[in-house]
Amino acid sequence: MGIKTLSAQKKFTIVLDAGHGGKDYGASRGGYIEKKIALSLALKTGEILKREKGLDVIFTRKKDVFIELHNRARIANEKNADLFVSIHCNANNSSKPHGAETYVLGLRGNKENFEIVKKENEVILLEDDYKKNYDYDPNSPETVIALSVLQEENLDLSLAFGGFVQSNFRGIKRFDRKVKQANFLVLRETVMPSVLIELGFISNKIEGKFLNSRSGQYKMAKAIASAIEKYVKRIRINSVKELPNISETTKKTKKEIIRNDSIKKEILKSPPKKIKVENQNKD
Repeated sequence: MGIKTLSAQKKFTIVLDAGHGGKDYGASRGGYIEKKIALSLALKTGEILKREKGLDVIFTRKKDVFIELHNRARIANEKNADLFVSIHCNANNSSKPHGAETYVLGLRGNKENFEIVKKENEVILLEDDYKKNYDYDPNSPETVIALSVLQEENLDLSLAFGGFVQSNFRGIKRFDRKVKQANFLVLRETVMPSVLIELGFISNKIEGKFLNSRSGQYKMAKAIASAIEKYVKRIRINSVKELPNISETTKKTKKEIIRNDSIKKEILKSPPKKIKVENQNKD
């Protein structure tokens, strides 16, 4: 939905997408299961947001069911949502990595990001007609890059919202892994500002325990809900043609992305029609 219609809307529609579900468990470490934590966080975030007037909260799933990625995006598109938030947990073979990060759609030139994208996108292999639905091989870095299509207006707003999320995570003492860009299918299929949040690493003993706890989940849900509320207020109070506060946040977030050595090759502008494929093994 275009930015010019947001301030005039009576209701601001947010779609909360609990990652994975049903036969798709997502990451699983030490008894902590991603699909369960993601669902609990989405529902808690929704409950907080429903207390706010003027917000319409929609869930892609409210129980433990398998939802195809393209259908998650379709729900948001058909509801003319203003913001799409997909909630996930991270995991690593090592127990050392920790921290929360927020992804927006884009190219990435780094092996670590590519592995995370592969992990989240491989769920399509559980779908019966994934080749028909996507014409996409989740294990091909060339395909991942070639299919990246950025919409500049949505990207700026996604970056701004991602900055709010990460700021709130820092406020509750979570390690900030910054706002990053990657080609997640669920983000590519949506037509509104959208982000994918990795709450933290369930492979990290301390962080996994925190994310699986009632108090930890409430803190994370409150942080996400507060970021959404702040984003909505900024959209509504700024003029139709200019969003100075949003723009300032976006510029700051872009600078942080550019400074981050692990993703220094990311492209923030809409890519040209012919995309040069880089070797993913180069850091």
